[in-house]
Amino acid sequence: MQKYKLWIILALIVVAFMVLLVWLAPSQSTAQTTTAAKTVQSQAPSTSAQPLTQTQEQTLNSQSQQDTQINCQLQLDASNHLIVNEQTRNCFEYFISQYGEKELPQIDRDFKAYLQQNYTAPALAQISDLWQRYVDYRGKMGTLNSSNLSEDDPKYYESIFSNMQNLRKQLFSNYEIEGLFGIEDTYNEYTLKRMAVMADKGLTEVEKAQKLKALFEQLPSDWKENVEQLNKLEDLRKLTAAIKAREGSSAEIQQMRMNLVGPEVTQRLENLDKQRSEWKDKVGNYLSARDSIVKSGMSEDAKQKAIQQLRDQYFEKKQEQLRLSTFESVHDRGGKLPFFE
Repeated sequence: MQKYKLWIILALIVVAFMVLLVWLAPSQSTAQTTTAAKTVQSQAPSTSAQPLTQTQEQTLNSQSQQDTQINCQLQLDASNHLIVNEQTRNCFEYFISQYGEKELPQIDRDFKAYLQQNYTAPALAQISDLWQRYVDYRGKMGTLNSSNLSEDDPKYYESIFSNMQNLRKQLFSNYEIEGLFGIEDTYNEYTLKRMAVMADKGLTEVEKAQKLKALFEQLPSDWKENVEQLNKLEDLRKLTAAIKAREGSSAEIQQMRMNLVGPEVTQRLENLDKQRSEWKDKVGNYLSARDSIVKSGMSEDAKQKAIQQLRDQYFEKKQEQLRLSTFESVHDRGGKLPFFE
């Protein structure tokens, strides 16, 4: 049982690196399968399992899954053979996720009972065999040796990914690997390349932006919309911070943005920079004048009136004054003000 606890620990490490990837992955309907799988799938009859009664679902689900339907949309071809794809893995993971509420032997019995109720030969034996190997794979994940490299080093994650791939090759055919892990692997490889670019000290921020954009363009078209905003916002933040940290010029920031997001978005970002700079100057001048009032010899009542007059002078809109109250509180505590890098 201990080895099954170990894969949970490793999974937490892998999730920190891959959970975004899984969340961003396109829906199953857009995922690509192999050419052979496409051919048989086009001939396939209904792929859904027969609906279970409420009593049957309650028996097979864990306590936390009582209000959900069993997520097993296994696909079969016209010859009643399993088409291995991401939905196959989702089905396996639905049952494996019960671990903690149920012991593994009980999960195994429940899954096989589900198969017996919904599938016949040859799919029944094929699914059962793949399930056993997948459970074995999840257990052996906990025995993988983690790298001694720092987690800040892209090679750390490359090592984890390489070990996972080697383990898969020991347990699954190439067709099964592509079906079960193909989408995830594409995202993993994309992310590893992005991390390597960001960590390359031989590249300027402008060059990094060019390479990141080129990597993005290599993604399948139906994935780009899902990853574009999140990745580019993070890249912009890191590259802009790096240029500012070494006191780079505004022209460098502009060129980096042009390479990464194009002229239209760059213009919007420059407008936002201008608004932030104006707000920063206004808040800074106000707080400086406010400090003079606070340190003056006026009575408390007179100070409050003078501060309110000052506030009305600098910030005419009520929304700005509400926003200002946060800056005042942080300033009075001696904290670092937002946008005051």
